[in-house]
Amino acid sequence: AIPLILEGKDLIGIANTGMGKTAAFLIPMINKMIKDRNQKLLVITPTRELAEQIESEFISLSRNLGLRSVLIIGGASMNNQIWKLRKPWNLIVGTPGRLKDLMTRKALNLASINNLVVDEVDRMFDMGFQKDVQTIIGATNSNRQSLFFSATMNASVESLVGTHSHDVVKVSVKTRDTAASVDQDIVKVMGDKSKLDMLHDILIKEEVKKTLIFARTKHGVERLSVQLQQRGFKAGSIHGNKTQFQRQQVLFKFKQDQINILVATDVAARGLDIPHVSHVINYEEPERYEDYIHRIGRTGRGNMSGKALTFV
Repeated sequence: AIPLILEGKDLIGIANTGMGKTAAFLIPMINKMIKDRNQKLLVITPTRELAEQIESEFISLSRNLGLRSVLIIGGASMNNQIWKLRKPWNLIVGTPGRLKDLMTRKALNLASINNLVVDEVDRMFDMGFQKDVQTIIGATNSNRQSLFFSATMNASVESLVGTHSHDVVKVSVKTRDTAASVDQDIVKVMGDKSKLDMLHDILIKEEVKKTLIFARTKHGVERLSVQLQQRGFKAGSIHGNKTQFQRQQVLFKFKQDQINILVATDVAARGLDIPHVSHVINYEEPERYEDYIHRIGRTGRGNMSGKALTFV
């Protein structure tokens, strides 16, 4: 993707999670900003966690270059975001709801945006952000360079890309839905032994180092996390009922190995890059095949191998 973006082409990138999409668009965009300080980039993402991760990558890649970013997400101080927008900036990365909020309040004018990235397009549509994304894109400079990234290419994605790009180039590095580096298996729940006891037996195995466990509901996630803590495991939880600060804290602890078990709803399944997750456990089966793909994509990233277990 990088040479094509450097040539100024519009692009749709199709790739499984963990393939380096963030670097693929940030590196050429930072290069563009160094050459021309008037270049401004807007990145739209479906989740707060992914937005934070992209901004963190941008800060890391652009260190000492004098480039500034603004993170526009819900659950964080709107006044602080407005204050940052009044200063010079090169990158805005945000979620559709808060971006639209600030546009409505006239605190965000996107007319100067001459570069656009829409990340996880398919997920954005799954979450019902299609209209918001259309509105936000419509407010940017019509002469912009537009980049779209998605794990799947369906009719809705094709329609968005077709409407908001010129002579788009397609780059696909997707060969199969799941990474070959992830060993997938099932755990049959039957007989006298409880599901929780079976999970306990898996978690105490020596090869189980850093584990992401998925359950369906916020309450189910919180309950399982507490049950594991009561059994002496270093576990935390992440779900929609937690504040943005609480979610950040738990993710930080998990990344820093202060806890080695994270119980989560599907909100944590998309796009999160957490190093060295050895196991993903679907304690409760996902509702859709796409959710399964994204859940197990949290392990076996880059050149690492991982294991995915699903309770049935």
